[in-house]
Amino acid sequence: MLSYTTSGLYTSLIYKNMTTPVYTTLKGKATQISSSPFLGDSSGSEEEDSSRSSSRTSESDTRSRCGPGSPRAMKRGVSLSSVASESDYAIPPDAYSTETEYSQPEHKLPKTCSSSSDNGKNEPLEKSGYLLKMSGKVKTWKRRWFVLKGGELLYYKSPSDVIRKPQGHIELSASCSILRGDNKQTVQLTTEKHTYYLTADSPNILEEWIKVLQNVLRVQAANPLFLQPEGKPAVKGLLTKVKHGYSKRVWCTLIGKTLYYFRSQEDKFPLGQIKLWEAKVEEVDRSCDSDEDYEASGRSLLSTHYTIVTHPKDQGPTYLLIGSKHEKDTWLYHLTVAAGSNNVKVGSEFEQLVCKLLNIEGEPSSQIWRHPTLCHSKEGITSPLTTLPSEALQTEAIKLFKTCQLFINAAVDSPAIDYHISLAQSALQICLTHPELQNEICCQLIKQTRRRQPQNQPGPLQGWQLLALCVGLFLPHHPFLWLLKLHLKRNADSRTEFGKYAIYCQRCVERTQQNGDREARPSRMEILSTLLRNPYHHSLPFSIPVHFMNGIYQVVGFDASTTVEEFLNTLNQDTGMRKPAQSGFALFTDDPSGRDLEHCLQGNIKICDIISKWEQASKEQQPGKCEGTRTVRLTYKNRLYFSMQARGETDREKLLLMYQTNDQIINGLFPLNKDLALEMAALLAQVEIGDFERPFSTPAGHVTNQCKVNQTLKQVIEKFYPKRYRDGCSEEQLRQLCQRLSTRWMALRGHSAADCVRIYLTVARKWPFFGAKLFLAKILEITLLIASYINNFHQQKAAFHHLSAPALLSAQTQGPQARGMGSQPLLSSSRPTKGPTLL
Repeated sequence: MLSYTTSGLYTSLIYKNMTTPVYTTLKGKATQISSSPFLGDSSGSEEEDSSRSSSRTSESDTRSRCGPGSPRAMKRGVSLSSVASESDYAIPPDAYSTETEYSQPEHKLPKTCSSSSDNGKNEPLEKSGYLLKMSGKVKTWKRRWFVLKGGELLYYKSPSDVIRKPQGHIELSASCSILRGDNKQTVQLTTEKHTYYLTADSPNILEEWIKVLQNVLRVQAANPLFLQPEGKPAVKGLLTKVKHGYSKRVWCTLIGKTLYYFRSQEDKFPLGQIKLWEAKVEEVDRSCDSDEDYEASGRSLLSTHYTIVTHPKDQGPTYLLIGSKHEKDTWLYHLTVAAGSNNVKVGSEFEQLVCKLLNIEGEPSSQIWRHPTLCHSKEGITSPLTTLPSEALQTEAIKLFKTCQLFINAAVDSPAIDYHISLAQSALQICLTHPELQNEICCQLIKQTRRRQPQNQPGPLQGWQLLALCVGLFLPHHPFLWLLKLHLKRNADSRTEFGKYAIYCQRCVERTQQNGDREARPSRMEILSTLLRNPYHHSLPFSIPVHFMNGIYQVVGFDASTTVEEFLNTLNQDTGMRKPAQSGFALFTDDPSGRDLEHCLQGNIKICDIISKWEQASKEQQPGKCEGTRTVRLTYKNRLYFSMQARGETDREKLLLMYQTNDQIINGLFPLNKDLALEMAALLAQVEIGDFERPFSTPAGHVTNQCKVNQTLKQVIEKFYPKRYRDGCSEEQLRQLCQRLSTRWMALRGHSAADCVRIYLTVARKWPFFGAKLFLAKILEITLLIASYINNFHQQKAAFHHLSAPALLSAQTQGPQARGMGSQPLLSSSRPTKGPTLL
């Protein structure tokens, strides 16, 4: 097997920066249990008695290390002087409290040796039952009886063995993490020493185990970045969190109405969370603090730091120490919004005006709408419209506004079109690189598409075009998303160009909310389509040709958020193909390097991202070439072949499979002798050209007709006959080859195209390895291909098991008529023939 390297920019999109994952077969399905290869004994050994004894020691060590500054020490009422000695930070008043409300706002991860919940909730912390466990070095699944009790997970061969010594022990601690597998029945349990893979008999049973394990670990949200409906963090950064005099340097992420904090930026599982809804959020005056340095986690933070306090309802406060004013302003604004406060005194002037509008529910007659800050400006801005966490980002925001002004003010004509493409791509790329600027550019474009006079007439059309490109990539957070939707609703009007773009933007917002943010800036094609033709007139405003193995193509429409899966659904409907799971056909792209490589596209990637990243990679690898001369080539071909697919094949699938087989034949990847190769070429000639026409015998035109026939025969040989058999042929040998071809072609006279396709595939399928592929590939691609084969086989086996013979017959004869592609007519229904079959 050979490996190759391609542009990282492009392959990182196709394979999502994947390392080679680990799959296992469970109940007939290929299931990914790890996103990276196993390193050593990653699943734990079968006998782990030694780890059990060591866990006792480590637990006692942990208890002995509970210092006076720890939360446990505070609850035991350790003297305040010992707490104060831990740092020079002035102890907040709440540090004197030893009430049990301490752990309420922050769901921390205590030691799991406790068998009851500290907050009084009757949540189950014990469970037993059978699970499949991946054993040690051999990596096989073994059924074991698991018992979760007292914060320990023990396993035995059977329930009757619980009175004996357990076969193994899994040490649960605050550092444990739980990750669901792809098949909804497997869980990955990671401890400090090992990674364990456990499989339940059903998804429901697995959910019960996960719930109990999470109760033990006290993590209400295993991974908020993926489980929260809001998804995207509004703000994130490294802060010092102080609670009851106990300080810790943590990585904070605000998602929706919850603040999560982690040990580090790379950590996926939070230490805890603070519910902010209806909490009191305000800045604390630090002028009265000591001027001595405050140390946290080995880093010095001068007493000039800023402090924000979050005080959830009926709970104790938490203090957040922030190093700069820019960061403090940003955190204060976003925390205030998350708390649901209508405080119009925080944030920039633009944000305060938006808050006022929110308080009056966007009342159309309000004079606030006419405030200059909310309306189109010919001059630049002196400060960003939104709060940003650094001076560098603030400077970037002002430059961003100038870029938007240039895009809006420069006339769209042929000489300037590349200028607009460059401006749009550079502005939106900056916002993808720095997500903090996404709110900013959306607010800038809302501002620049509003006029004060007369009657709030829409702003310049090119501002709407840039806004359309923007909301196809990402959306702002609340309350700016609310403002955006209201702005679009007020301007939506199918009678004007401005209003049509507003309606198109509404569609983009819905689609981006549905399919998520994009990964790449808009491509040249996307920008040109938006600028030169109003996308309102097309439900799928962009289009691209998809090439087929028989040399024709089909143009398929899509929008800014269309995924490969959605794109294929449209293509299959247009061309009379079954779904990929049934037909085995998939979408491929060529490689931006120009080499003879192809990439199979996964269903969740967006078509616009593919086009854009291919374009960028092509420019990087072939600098100096004229822009726009090369675009990505999409090919639709068979990826997974099963013999059972033949039972429901459509005419279109048969035709394309025949041409794909021919491609293997001419390139020497299909074993056949010269005679059979000639007969296969004759079948293809009959399909593509029709009946062989002999030259006329009239004296006047004999020579001309003979030349035309010879030319046709040579073209057939070149197109359908294996290269290795025709290379090096003399003129005489080539003439004899054409003569033999004409004889075989003549024998097929009167046969329909469908008949010839049937004969061709019947012959090809006699080869035991028909459908096998030889290609340059990475280990990753081979792994994904094998997993796809296993899962498709399992799915097709189940589907065909429920189909009776009459049902299959009716599916073949009564299927919907497909639309034609290119100039190739549809094949007629297969009919039995008494002619030559080559069998």
